[in-house]
Amino acid sequence: MAQVVLGEDENIESALRRFKRKVSRAGIFSDMRKNRHFETPIEKKKRKTLARHKQRRWSSKR
Repeated sequence: MAQVVLGEDENIESALRRFKRKVSRAGIFSDMRKNRHFETPIEKKKRKTLARHKQRRWSSKR
């Protein structure tokens, strides 16, 4: 569970940015989208293949 504690002189905008960053790193949004509706086996295969290609492209640029 992502949690952000507001600092003494911290404004809401910076805390919201930190919260969004924590949520995206934890993978909560992708998990939520994945479980939103039923995914057929073909759709699942396409999604995994696309993710594999993105991962390869990202690792080759480093």
